[in-house]
Amino acid sequence: MKALLLIAKLALGFVWFVLFANVFYPFPGNAAITLYILAAFLFMMHGLQMLMFIGAYGEKINASRWEKFSILAFGVFAMLDLRRKYMQ
Repeated sequence: MKALLLIAKLALGFVWFVLFANVFYPFPGNAAITLYILAAFLFMMHGLQMLMFIGAYGEKINASRWEKFSILAFGVFAMLDLRRKYMQ
């Protein structure tokens, strides 16, 4: 399970890399616009996941800032990792 979470986080890290690379070196044509929209959507969804996690477990789990940021970066994969760390 640990290895699969690491592979998933690496894949999502590559997605973030492509999305940020598009900001500095835009892809040609409509691809750049599509990637801007995907970046905004991914950021909003992971931000929502982070807020839900903090709202649900903020008082029960003493998560560090890095752990909260990892939810913003890696989404559900970071939440699964935190669940494995704190709830087992």
